[in-house]
Amino acid sequence: MKLKSLSLIAGAIALTLTTTSLAVKAQTLSNSPLLVAQAPEQGRWQGKKGPWAELNLTDAQKSQIQQIQRETRTQMENVLTQEQKDKLKAAYEARRAQREANQGQPRQPGQRLGRRSGKGFAELNLTEAQKTQIRQIRESSKQRIQALLTPEQRTKLEQLRQNAQQRRQQPR
Repeated sequence: MKLKSLSLIAGAIALTLTTTSLAVKAQTLSNSPLLVAQAPEQGRWQGKKGPWAELNLTDAQKSQIQQIQRETRTQMENVLTQEQKDKLKAAYEARRAQREANQGQPRQPGQRLGRRSGKGFAELNLTEAQKTQIRQIRESSKQRIQALLTPEQRTKLEQLRQNAQQRRQQPR
């Protein structure tokens, strides 16, 4: 049960982190990997893959979602201890180095370059109180973003999430 809740939390946080572009340039602007979303927003949605690109968001929606994501990151960062932040930063830098090292190289079947394995968050040893706070922050963020979307966009986003979940459950 504990492993399942850790996986759930790691997955929820990974979803939040993947919805926000992690620009390498942003790392030089901040000492915290959780504040990367506060980097300049130039061209952020152009050419972006993933569910957000397929929703045909308006500029106002994009701006509001980015603000929600920045607030979510700040709230999550406030839940973590300095030691946990340091571990998270180290994991982020390791993923970035892996992505840079693998650029231009063909992927092996089932290989997910530069992606989180979920292990990094499990190593943070979150307390039950931290897990609860993070769940609440994630749920609030999800609800706020959902409220910005049109009914058609919400339907499309749910379809995309279900498809992604099915892909994750397929054996590799």
